[in-house]
Amino acid sequence: MRERIVTPEKFSEEEEQYIVSLRPKRLSEYIGQRKLVGKLSVSIEACKKRGEAHEHMLLYGPPGLGKTTLAHILSEEMGTRLIVTSGPSLQRTGDLMGILTNLEEGDILLIDEIHRLAPAVEEFIYPAMEDFKVDFVVDKGTFARVINVPLKKFTLVGATTRAGLISAPLRDRFGITHHLDFYPAEELAEIVKRSAIILNLILEGEASIEIARRSRGTPRIANRLLRRVRDYSQVNNRSRISREAVKNSLEMEGIDSAGLDDLDRRLITAMVDFYKGGPVGIESIAAALNEECGTLEEMVEPYLLKIGFLKRTRQGRVVGESAMRHLKIKRKSDGQQELL
Repeated sequence: MRERIVTPEKFSEEEEQYIVSLRPKRLSEYIGQRKLVGKLSVSIEACKKRGEAHEHMLLYGPPGLGKTTLAHILSEEMGTRLIVTSGPSLQRTGDLMGILTNLEEGDILLIDEIHRLAPAVEEFIYPAMEDFKVDFVVDKGTFARVINVPLKKFTLVGATTRAGLISAPLRDRFGITHHLDFYPAEELAEIVKRSAIILNLILEGEASIEIARRSRGTPRIANRLLRRVRDYSQVNNRSRISREAVKNSLEMEGIDSAGLDDLDRRLITAMVDFYKGGPVGIESIAAALNEECGTLEEMVEPYLLKIGFLKRTRQGRVVGESAMRHLKIKRKSDGQQELL
């Protein structure tokens, strides 16, 4: 599958550097997720007053909403180091042992995609989270012995897009759990304005809200679209970015007014063409589009479900009426589509 500009996943190391340059450093700079920010500010202030490490924290929600950013902010606010790793990269207990024993008092360990930890590694981390110690087995057979290794008090931040795949024992060991949801367009527009200031760009009128409406509720996508709009304006020798420039540049990229791209539109029209709008199983949709089920479930469906363009039923997926109106198509009894 080719790269989608509206995917919330990371593109490349080069784009990641661009995103990092726009990342807020302090909680006061963070836009959106007001309830979460309010709770986090209280827990941070309380820990600082007690002189303790922050509680272990689990952050879950769709990709691109700021889980990693919040871990960086927590590190900055607590005045400690942040060490970043991921679940898939920790295949053996020794991989985690090296990280844990090098943590200093109050350090923050971020494990991205924590739902993908190997079972042995997950069990190994339980005593580290609860008692700040680990039991490490050396040698084998009759020569095997267990060494109890004490750890300095640290904070584990787990980030995941699939909270349902985290085992109950691991989930119960997090003192704080926060859910990140899609952003409304108004908050995304504020994020775009802040990013434009950092990039020395001038946005006219409703340019920021136009980008926000096409960003699928996701800050990472909003910043990526701003980058594309900036390139378009520079090529066309425009020092100021207007709403019209936003519309023209993003329509060139195939992003419509609702943030849908070609794959989104193909999915909806295929369901109408071949299955009368549903209900239909995800496997059938994937076969019709020649795409992987996982791609559709993780990268396409969440946003379409959020805005009501798709609905899940016991019988399968169904196209919402709002999607039909947006794409100007309607159902016919023979399964054919026609323009409204």
